[in-house]
Amino acid sequence: MNLPPGFLDELRSRTTLSQVVGRKVVWDRRKSNQAKGDLWAPCPFHQEKTASFHVDDRKGYYYCFGCHAKGDAISFLKEAENLSFIEAVELLAREAGMAMPAADPQVAARADRRAELAGVMEEAVRHYRLQLKTSAGAAARDYLARRGLSEAAQDRFEIGFAPEGWQGLWEALRGRGIAEDLILGAGLAKPSSKGKAPYDVFRNRIMFPIRDARGRCIAFGGRAMDPGDSAKYLNSPETELFDKGRTLFNHGPAREAAGRAQPLIVAEGYMDVIALVGAGFGGAVAPLGTAITEDQLRLLWRLHPEPLIMLDGDAAGIRAAMRLVDLALPLLESGLGLRFVILPEGMDPDDLIRARGRAAVEAALAGAEPMVNLLWRRETEGRIFDSPERKATLDKALREAIRRIADPSIRAHYGEEIKRLRWELFAPARPAHGSARAWDGRPGRGRLGGGQLGGGRGAGRFRPGPATEPLPGTRASLLAAAPGAEVEDYLREAMILAIALTHPACVARFESQFETVAFRDPGHERLRHALLASIHDGDAAPLREKVARTAGAELEKLFALAHVRIAPPVRDTAESEFAAMCLAEELAKLDARRGVEAEIAEAMDDLSGLADEGLTWRLSQAAEARHRADRPTLDDASDMGEDRGALSAELQRLIDAAVWEKKKP
Repeated sequence: MNLPPGFLDELRSRTTLSQVVGRKVVWDRRKSNQAKGDLWAPCPFHQEKTASFHVDDRKGYYYCFGCHAKGDAISFLKEAENLSFIEAVELLAREAGMAMPAADPQVAARADRRAELAGVMEEAVRHYRLQLKTSAGAAARDYLARRGLSEAAQDRFEIGFAPEGWQGLWEALRGRGIAEDLILGAGLAKPSSKGKAPYDVFRNRIMFPIRDARGRCIAFGGRAMDPGDSAKYLNSPETELFDKGRTLFNHGPAREAAGRAQPLIVAEGYMDVIALVGAGFGGAVAPLGTAITEDQLRLLWRLHPEPLIMLDGDAAGIRAAMRLVDLALPLLESGLGLRFVILPEGMDPDDLIRARGRAAVEAALAGAEPMVNLLWRRETEGRIFDSPERKATLDKALREAIRRIADPSIRAHYGEEIKRLRWELFAPARPAHGSARAWDGRPGRGRLGGGQLGGGRGAGRFRPGPATEPLPGTRASLLAAAPGAEVEDYLREAMILAIALTHPACVARFESQFETVAFRDPGHERLRHALLASIHDGDAAPLREKVARTAGAELEKLFALAHVRIAPPVRDTAESEFAAMCLAEELAKLDARRGVEAEIAEAMDDLSGLADEGLTWRLSQAAEARHRADRPTLDDASDMGEDRGALSAELQRLIDAAVWEKKKP
């Protein structure tokens, strides 16, 4: 908008700077002289205890002697509230009672049209919110409760529900006197190709209002309740209000949070943002079901100079990160960058928060990686550079990527970092004390894979080289991120459920075990109950479809796990006998592990107060038995890991023999 000459001067003359700044600071009464318009306070733009921020009301100017921030009321609102120039001017004009300059008639007409469409969208928000509270929204309310969304969170994000039916919203809005062209123009309904009345865009979906930076509802996102729906998430069509590639979910609140020095977190979807905000991370946004566009990236940089891109650790998340790297490289400027937070595989922000709490998210954010690390990972991960040609291919790919960076300073720093990483990859291994020697450059000596071939006496014998760092994909796995018995049990429980859901015939065969085994993960326990309830209900629908009706979220999470997707009994739906063998083995191993744990706990209770030597020896025997349970061998027919009774008898024999007591010579 072009402002006429003198408008800003008039606005500044009507604005008292101390009143604008006073909403953000506490004045130092000892240093300030309000009668003269000379005020001091701790600076709102950097952390300090002394009052070094000075406001001169007579000049309408502020200056910080600590961080050197300076400007007038407009610049203060831009910095403190994270507003654009026009938004700051509009806010001050409203407070000063000044009307914004009128635009030309065509621009004014378009603005009026958008205002009418925004009003229609607000009516739709109220309609969907009301439908969620009716009997038609019972299933949607149950789903939101299972996902851990409190009523306060639902109210905060104004979540609603679009019931089944073709014209529910259409008839409700027409009944309120809203014109047909406004309903169609807002993207809430589509015209019928059969000459009938227009029909609703959203049906049988949980509704998430999408608001712009000014807080106006401009679109909706709908999550399908029917697992068989072709589109799990559906956004409003593009309208005069809504441009999907230029919009971010939770834009306005995140802008305010980023203005308060909170991190700007870019998640993948609505539920991730809602979970992050509920955990106290107010600066969370999400693109609308598509890869981040150039316009969205520039919008993110206007909110924060270094957004944190939080992605799932699965293959799709890594691919999305790599696409964003390619998009961002030519746009990098000094002071603008990206950092990436790759979550453990199979977990999204909602899962991470529910499983490990806010502290786990804070730890993940603290470990965010710079973009150069992802560029290096893409070109090197899973590849072997054992020849000059392969090394040259790597060099060419990295040079081409770095050449796309327009800023010469950033390009130079990327080159230096790549050079350092390359040196670490190809540098000769340094000999460690007591380990095999690395290649010393003499003929007859060289490295092959992870070890060395020595020349001279003993030549041809393979000697292990220095240990290598785990791959990033390994570090992101569940076992690496949270090693321990709990994760092993979690993975085994997941495999048992996945096999049973893929091969329903196995459920009847092992029904007694399913009724008695206790799943420690709450989501797995819900799946077990849903599975047992569905197997004898008489419904001819497929088992997975019936289970999805009551435990859809847990079912999606289960089959998203990498070790489940690649398991042969899950991939091959025809080999039922093989699946039954695998299921029997997994159930036996789970029962053996928990049996060993119970025996060790009983042994520790029995041995309380005994001599230290006996206690240590006894527990070492139990630990060895547990190790055999975890790693059964094919050639040991008497392995107690698969026989809880044998283990119990052995431990009882040790107790009867009182082996901990020292024998007299």
